[in-house]
Amino acid sequence: MTVTIENTTATTAFADDWARWHHAREDGLRDPLGWLSLAGLHWLTDSPDHLDGVPGTWWVTDEKVFITAQPADRLDVDGERIAGVRILEPVEGAPGLSVHNEERVLEVIRRSGRFAVRVHDPAAPGLAYFTGVPAYPADPRWVVTGRFTPFEQARTVTTGAVVEGLEHHHQAAGIIEFQLGESREAVLAFGTPTDLKLLFTDATSGITTYPAARSLAVGAVEADGTVTLDFNRAINLPCAFTDFATCPIAPRENRLRVAVEAGEQDPRS
Repeated sequence: MTVTIENTTATTAFADDWARWHHAREDGLRDPLGWLSLAGLHWLTDSPDHLDGVPGTWWVTDEKVFITAQPADRLDVDGERIAGVRILEPVEGAPGLSVHNEERVLEVIRRSGRFAVRVHDPAAPGLAYFTGVPAYPADPRWVVTGRFTPFEQARTVTTGAVVEGLEHHHQAAGIIEFQLGESREAVLAFGTPTDLKLLFTDATSGITTYPAARSLAVGAVEADGTVTLDFNRAINLPCAFTDFATCPIAPRENRLRVAVEAGEQDPRS
């Protein structure tokens, strides 16, 4: 009887801890200028263009983004109103540079050598209608121990993206091997040994979970070379919530054969 009580208490504590994490995750998604605020994605060309619903004129020359605007357009960069021409140089694959337009942020990004303006709007429908992220019930069975084997040198791994023609370049630190049920898996771990993460798909992808990839924060490798993978905390990438993100897809090596019925589910299914 004592063992049953202890097991029940441990399971309840595990579920409560996961619930706190899940609520914090949902609160983060409610950021008024976060991923759910995306209301547009405009790809730029070398021809000056007026973007739908966006003030000013925008174009690309010599791998730089040019913006022409008047003070009445209310476009601000680094606290200064654009009055004439402003040149921006976003970094490939990095978070974009911000152009403020009253409550909105126009994020200037560079992806695979292409440039775009991503519109963050606190009045976006994605925020207005957000009621939470569907997820599988927390279950301790989906917490497994893996063994990390580092590469002698970090490798660059290229994956595709949810936007056709784009690529993402990831730093792979090594391989994580682990057992899920009867399935022995080995996956690429991105990041560094002090902060690893996975991009993966599994047999639920495209059925109950988002098809392109889910992400799992693994954290630091222990002194004995082991890592903990808690698939209950597998999360959706931004592209699961919006058509205006440019997320990567999972690398071929990280397509798990087992159905991982844990973590976040597809919010659009």
